Amino acid sequence: MTAELGTSGQPSNLYKTDFYAWTQEQAKLLQDGVWDCLDIPNLVEEIESLGKQQRQELKNRLGILLGHLLKWEFQPSHRSKSWFITIREQRREILDILDENPSLKPYLPEAIQKAYQSGLDLAVRETPLHDRDFPPSCFYSTEQILDFSYFPGQQTDADEAWS
Repeated sequence: MTAELGTSGQPSNLYKTDFYAWTQEQAKLLQDGVWDCLDIPNLVEEIESLGKQQRQELKNRLGILLGHLLKWEFQPSHRSKSWFITIREQRREILDILDENPSLKPYLPEAIQKAYQSGLDLAVRETPLHDRDFPPSCFYSTEQILDFSYFPGQQTDADEAWS
């Protein structure tokens, strides 16, 4: 089958045995326009996987951000520079993902709802609080989540030292 031929015209098992070498081989075949030697089924699978990875990365970063927003709001006496920096960093990374992948913007509300559960788990795991101490679904707006100046709850004097 021509879709599984390598650069030599012989069947290539690199996809299963040496993924990096397979990617280099496929890139070279594409650059050289050697279409009939491309591993089309695996190329399709990998391209689809890249899109899924971007969605997953967005959801993971939202989970970390939401978990830290919950900790910030519900444990004001434990706020730290580390929490502040994590919130800022996750917002920056999320906005970078959305800038680089604008077609993910319509997915954002769904990603926030899914990520909230991960954020809730993070907050429960890293604090003495329990699930019942937090709202069961995300109550932050998309604008609040992505706003670099938004930090929920009452501000304390220590909060100003980090901004």
